Amino acid sequence: MRFDLDEQQRAFQDAVVDYLQAECPVHRALKPHDQAAADFQLWRGLMDLGIGGMMVPEVYGGLGLGLLDLAVVAEPVGRYAMPGPFFEHALATLAITLAGSDEQKSKWLPGLVSGELRATVALAEGKGQWCVDSWTLEGDRTLTGSKRYVLHPEGADLIVVGLKGGRLAIVEGNAPGIVCTPLVSTDAGRQLAHVEFSDVRLEHLPVSAGAKVVDAGLVLLAADAFGGASQAVKLSVDYCKEREQFGKPVGAFQAVKHQLADMALMVEPCVGLYWYAAHQFDTDMPGSSEAAALAKSHISEMYPKVTRRMIEAHGGIGYTWEYGAHVWLKRALFNQAYLGMPQLHRSRVAAMNDW
Repeated sequence: MRFDLDEQQRAFQDAVVDYLQAECPVHRALKPHDQAAADFQLWRGLMDLGIGGMMVPEVYGGLGLGLLDLAVVAEPVGRYAMPGPFFEHALATLAITLAGSDEQKSKWLPGLVSGELRATVALAEGKGQWCVDSWTLEGDRTLTGSKRYVLHPEGADLIVVGLKGGRLAIVEGNAPGIVCTPLVSTDAGRQLAHVEFSDVRLEHLPVSAGAKVVDAGLVLLAADAFGGASQAVKLSVDYCKEREQFGKPVGAFQAVKHQLADMALMVEPCVGLYWYAAHQFDTDMPGSSEAAALAKSHISEMYPKVTRRMIEAHGGIGYTWEYGAHVWLKRALFNQAYLGMPQLHRSRVAAMNDW
């Protein structure tokens, strides 16, 4: 049994790392926090690299790969705290891939793969009811109701909406009857809004795949969180090697060494959680939903702890707005809450096992 990524997966990940290392330094990640404006340019660059078609069959212009391949490129997106619509666009594209008819796939997937079209997903209802068994919206030809915490709905070409019973439907973003109410997001690089639908025309996806889409979202958030936590460790180690006190690097002091070692031990074992969850999803193994829930709950809970320690390791400069360490903390808090807090998914795992 193989316990590592293959050469192709490493190559995809390295390509995204090289792109974001050049195009998304910390001041670029800070830009939406400073200007409160969406940044779609980096996402378009990823579409040019072919990332938009990772899980789309080749016949529709994609690469025909699996969730593990998509997750390993989501990791550097989190590592560099890339702003923009990567997560929700990937999830909407996957929803149509899994649940759409041949006609719907032919109509929408080529544009989503190329980035000519941008999509988002509308899943949560009420006060953060993310799971499919809590979805209540339904409609035959039109949709009336609301969805909460929708990522970048303004200007989206498509919105994939979760319906009662785990069904999914497509709503065109410019359809009459859609009202978006912007929200203040913890992570300004991911803009949120509540979306109201009033007699909006919808197009049902024939396969009920809502639960699979949520599972994939949990894995992608876990991968993003792992990437960000890894970067927090790296930034802390690099800074502690450079910053001097009493004539020597602060990383030479025993207490600082212990803090850095604890951070690394919190992060490094987590990579296997999201790799395994993605592998289970791709192979449709029993317990894949459980693995996705555990990966998201554990890694998204670990991420804020590590970023807080990163800020402490940087001393006074770590608390400044300009330095930008807070970008990863805000991303961590967003990842922890989006698609449900860790306790929600641990409760789901308990219910799956009749505990």
